[in-house]
Amino acid sequence: MRLHIVGRIATLALALLVAPLATDAQQPTKVFRIGVLLAGSPSPGPSPTFEAFRQALRDLGYVEGQNIAFEYRYADSTRNRLPDLAAELVRLPVDVMVTGGIEPTLAAKAATSTIPIVFWGAPDPVDRGLIASWAQPGGNITGAAGASMEFNAMKQLELLKEVVPAATRMAVLLPPASPLYGVTVQNLQAAARQLRIDLYLMEIRDPATELERAFAALALERVDALFGLVTPFTPHRTRIVELVAASRLPATYNVRSFVEAGGLMSYNVDSAALRRRAAIMVGKILGGAKPADIPAEYPMKFHLAINLKTAKALGITIPPHILVLADEVIQ
Repeated sequence: MRLHIVGRIATLALALLVAPLATDAQQPTKVFRIGVLLAGSPSPGPSPTFEAFRQALRDLGYVEGQNIAFEYRYADSTRNRLPDLAAELVRLPVDVMVTGGIEPTLAAKAATSTIPIVFWGAPDPVDRGLIASWAQPGGNITGAAGASMEFNAMKQLELLKEVVPAATRMAVLLPPASPLYGVTVQNLQAAARQLRIDLYLMEIRDPATELERAFAALALERVDALFGLVTPFTPHRTRIVELVAASRLPATYNVRSFVEAGGLMSYNVDSAALRRRAAIMVGKILGGAKPADIPAEYPMKFHLAINLKTAKALGITIPPHILVLADEVIQ
């Protein structure tokens, strides 16, 4: 009888131990929904920089199709679509929103004060009112910032001046509809004064219809080089590079893909590095952390790309110290 009672107790204890395990095994895996809001258009093929974001999440144990799902929204370079696209992601809803650059981040901020937002590439986030401070962002937003407008303006013009030392007049291709237009122009003009360069502002609102006219006007300006703030114009990079080449102008851009398309140089924050840092922040949020407690990050890594084939076609010799600094040289 005693053995029988002991046996029943042991069986009951084993059942109590196994039951929770069986219940846990039957629980469905939580799938987090990540909203991605971007100003441009989908890449025709795999994007190496966005793959860096996905890979960083995989390294943290967040795998698409298993425990995370992406909801993509692209504005196709039409800025006034961003508020509606941000509102769509809020209505789904998503667990966290990821934004690329200043305009999608501002749209996301206006759309929600509760869903966590992680940005990459937005410059001067404190000055733009995205976060309260770098160390303690406050609110529902944090991220990996782009280069400050002041730094970016000076570095780009310095780079052009070193490659074309005789340059005294430079064109700047930029979008006047950007919310950063005013501060961008101020910083460019300040940098130009220090470098003793005269600037010609080449404003493009609609690259689909205005490029030919703008470059025809540029031909009358007798500029020595061009700097393109071309992030919103990426879908038109092939045509822009062709028009620059026809103008026989050495040019630097703030987007690497323009160099792949035949542009001379590009310099900016390393996009893949920014996305990896943003992914780490997303992982922290999915793990329970609040954006207000995750310090925003300064850009730490930059990328200089040079197309030597284009330099040769222009009859330009890239200074050796610039080539040594290059992260990527296209022959």
